[in-house]
Amino acid sequence: MVFETLKGTGSMKCTVFFVAVLVALQLHTPGFAASPTGLGPVLAGHTWLNGRVMRSGLRGRVVLVDVFTFECINCVRVTPNLQHLYRTYGRRDLEIVAVHTPEVPSYQSRLTYLRSQIGKASIAWPIVVDNDYRIWRAYGVSAWPTQLLFDRNGRLRATIVGDSQDAALNGAIAGLIRH
Repeated sequence: MVFETLKGTGSMKCTVFFVAVLVALQLHTPGFAASPTGLGPVLAGHTWLNGRVMRSGLRGRVVLVDVFTFECINCVRVTPNLQHLYRTYGRRDLEIVAVHTPEVPSYQSRLTYLRSQIGKASIAWPIVVDNDYRIWRAYGVSAWPTQLLFDRNGRLRATIVGDSQDAALNGAIAGLIRH
């Protein structure tokens, strides 16, 4: 595992963990679940932007949960791939849900700030606001961005941390959609 801290604008810092992704192993291990909580922590979120996701609307679909914050450069780098996935799969087979967990809560937790950033980032999928880090802690997230991939039965099948992993993510999603 390689650890690197990148400086952003001003005093902003974005911490990234580059790790080996065991997606293939996880996808082929029956019953694998890195978290016993399923989608519960995400669905229990209280504040939603761009619509709210309900459990009934997720039945039979693969779910990608993207834990991010707007000013993290690595989060910005994964957004074009998420937009591609959203256009490719629509909401037929794949649901993308963003979880905004602020890196700098003093202003990144404000709803006015979040609403202003959604348009700038061209995010069309639902976003749950995680100002209290409840979702972050429930899944043991330690860095931005972290992507959690759930199968059609709501089981966590893969966790991908960091940017530059589009091929791994896209392959895992395609595999889950085929099965």
